[in-house]
Amino acid sequence: MKRIKIFVYVFFCFLMTGLMGCNTNNLIDTNEEMPQRNWSYVNRIKAVADIKDHGKPVSLRFKLRHTADYRYSNIYILMHLSGPGLPKVTRRFEYKLAEPDGQWLGKGSGNLYTYVLPLLTNYNFPDSGKYTIEIEQNMRDNPLKEISDVGIMVSGIPAK
Repeated sequence: MKRIKIFVYVFFCFLMTGLMGCNTNNLIDTNEEMPQRNWSYVNRIKAVADIKDHGKPVSLRFKLRHTADYRYSNIYILMHLSGPGLPKVTRRFEYKLAEPDGQWLGKGSGNLYTYVLPLLTNYNFPDSGKYTIEIEQNMRDNPLKEISDVGIMVSGIPAK
């Protein structure tokens, strides 16, 4: 009986630790694996954000994971944003992924490097409703090799 009580106590400790570590401000958190680690132009990453309160600022982020064999020290992407009260907007971003000496800037795990990169910070959508966010790679190579997965994160900014 004592073992069961200890097991239940440990289980609830892990459960509470897991729940407290979660970011409940995320409206969207997508991740899409690239086929054979090749990201082609036509393989756009798409997410739809249902904005209930356009007065609350949000952060839009680009998530990227690549292998150590990725050939470049940067990446160019296009972000397309459209929705109510907003004509389709396209914006180009460049992100530095490595130092000049080749040291990757992302968090490494084995052969993979992970990044969560800012798109729009403290952004207010013009109106409530559903907004479409699309990300496409904008490098010269098509497909772009050694990209493991790509995603979009939209999170509310906590009140101060």
